[in-house]
Amino acid sequence: MDPAMFLGRFDGQSKLLVRALLCGSSGAHRALEVFHRQQRANPDMSLSNFIETLCQDEVCGPDRTGQPLTVGPLVWLFTALLKKNLLSFINLVYLSLPCPPVLHLLKCLCQDPHRTPWMTAMIRQLERNLEVHNEEPLYTPHCGHRLKELSQRLVGSDETGGWAKCFSRQTSECERASGSSELGTQRKRKGIFLALDSDGEDTGQESKRIKVEVCGSESLDDEEKSATTELSGRLGNDAPEERTPAAAAAESPSDVLPEHIKVSVLQIKELLESQTEWDQSSMEMFEVLNDYDPGQVELLCSMLRFPDLPEQILPKLCSSILAPSFDFSYSTAATLIKSLLLQKILSLSEPASRCLVTAGTSLCSRYPRPVCHALIGPVLEEKTIGNPQAELLNRLVESCLDSHYRLLVLQMTFKMTWGEAVLSIIHSLLDSRLDLSEELFTQFTGQLVSQGPKFTKSVKFAKMMLTVLTKYNSHVTAEHKQSLHSCLMVNETFLKKSLQAALKRITNS
Repeated sequence: MDPAMFLGRFDGQSKLLVRALLCGSSGAHRALEVFHRQQRANPDMSLSNFIETLCQDEVCGPDRTGQPLTVGPLVWLFTALLKKNLLSFINLVYLSLPCPPVLHLLKCLCQDPHRTPWMTAMIRQLERNLEVHNEEPLYTPHCGHRLKELSQRLVGSDETGGWAKCFSRQTSECERASGSSELGTQRKRKGIFLALDSDGEDTGQESKRIKVEVCGSESLDDEEKSATTELSGRLGNDAPEERTPAAAAAESPSDVLPEHIKVSVLQIKELLESQTEWDQSSMEMFEVLNDYDPGQVELLCSMLRFPDLPEQILPKLCSSILAPSFDFSYSTAATLIKSLLLQKILSLSEPASRCLVTAGTSLCSRYPRPVCHALIGPVLEEKTIGNPQAELLNRLVESCLDSHYRLLVLQMTFKMTWGEAVLSIIHSLLDSRLDLSEELFTQFTGQLVSQGPKFTKSVKFAKMMLTVLTKYNSHVTAEHKQSLHSCLMVNETFLKKSLQAALKRITNS
């Protein structure tokens, strides 16, 4: 069952616990952190409602076509990973919970037709912890048979010491090897031997040995590294890994985020990767963005890989973060806009998709100033942009920006080197009849004169000049006219005579 379908069954506090349990292999610990925060906020809180909802009867679909519908506890509809996280979480907090609800939940899980051997073992362990009389072993008969076979193959069933002897020898030798490596001195190589019985029956036969050499200062060759990795894996995955300072510095940026933000990142990531429709509860996940500072938002965008999101997901993502309940600061909005759209627009090689246009216009309409500074400006500064970028920016300018922000975009062009794409955008801005002040028009005229010589054969530049001379002729002073005349003298396009005629018709008051 899709998790989004059963989230509505829970109240607000319980819903947060379920979302935490959805956070992959770390779900149990995430749920524990949420539980502790809830307890700090409300010392009288209880998990009774949470457990009661888990045990409520729900209609369960058939496993195969043709089978009848059945009725079972809601917890039966959880995924195997979610059930595992739930049991691990209950094991962490059972001491603070009333016994009857926990036993009721365990009874429901014990009757689950899809329970795994791990679930069975955990249920029995919890029952023992709660002092329920249960003499059944934690493992299944099949698991017990396999354990016995494995034990005989490793050290022989008739030897004393068994597993403890086997692993104590490996662990002590591994620790000695690790100690010599940390000292970093030039020492003679030491060998660590792991004896494996060849057939598990004849203990007198020659044992196979794997030799792993540990060197303090010399580099390990490929064979030694492979053997070391294999031995480390056999000795257990719980041993802490040695990391160099460089590796520590390159740690995931999530390490600097508070725990509640890490939980939000995992929940949002799972939502973005899901193929289901987003409901109201899904959109509520983004409300945490209101609580983040711009630096945390930037880290979140990086961890969620916003620049790499498929364009198809952008409209509903933008719809979620543009809900009326959101009111981002300038810095937060600029960070989100840059992460979501900038790389996608810069990489365009053909006209923008409908999804990208929709996302861009929705963000630009709500946050015009951040869009100007975090998106339009950086795109214009790129010297490699072409018609796809220019077409999209023109759509944003024409449909979303009022005259104030159009003037802002025009002023941005004064600080960059013009190209054909920038000329197209400037022409579009001028066509909208901007309310240019005398000072601003003088600055623009200076740009025309200084950047004009490299566009002597550009038709776009000539058309833009014609727009200036016809729609803004009232702004042209005698000084402007002299500067523009020198600019037109070097023009080599078919519009040269039209430009000179338009300039000649301008009379100065």
